[in-house]
Amino acid sequence: MTGFLAGHWADAQEAKIGKQAGDPADESLGDHRYAAGVAVIFITGMSGTGKSTVLGELARLGYRTVDTDYGDWMEEVPEPGGAGTELQWCEARIAELIARHEVSGAPLFIAGTVRNQGRFYPRFDQVVLFSAPVEVMLERIAIREGNPFGKARDEREQIIKDTAEVEPLLRASATLEIDTRQPLADTVRQLRDLISPAKTGKP
Repeated sequence: MTGFLAGHWADAQEAKIGKQAGDPADESLGDHRYAAGVAVIFITGMSGTGKSTVLGELARLGYRTVDTDYGDWMEEVPEPGGAGTELQWCEARIAELIARHEVSGAPLFIAGTVRNQGRFYPRFDQVVLFSAPVEVMLERIAIREGNPFGKARDEREQIIKDTAEVEPLLRASATLEIDTRQPLADTVRQLRDLISPAKTGKP
């Protein structure tokens, strides 16, 4: 497996097992106890599945959203074996972000796809996988503005490869999958439903 595959799988499985067993929180990532009624929803998926579009609509509706592809949420981390570096979440910043919203009384929607995201799964009420057929993803990437990734041939080939190799692992550790070929309003409605007390199990 590639570094992303091995790292994500190990982190996600460890998080899932620890959550089921009731293991104590990893203190380096902050306190895992949620404030009553606060939901933290994580949206993941391959490039072109519509994460940024949906976050934009949620923000327009007044929800707090963070797209970790933008801003200072990432840092360069050495790859296993010292072959180079890769962008991963800056864990201290992500932990601080979540902790701040756990006491805010407001729900939070976070989006991203990085190797170390599985370390934070115990902090999320839901892990939502966005998916779409590869041809739909590539068509969206070709016409989108503001993000140049996927325009070059080698990047498109990488997206196809990652979809085949990485998406199944994201699916295995997700709590919900949404096919984003449906109308935008339907996807947003499904996410808004997740922050209701009935879905989160919180008062």
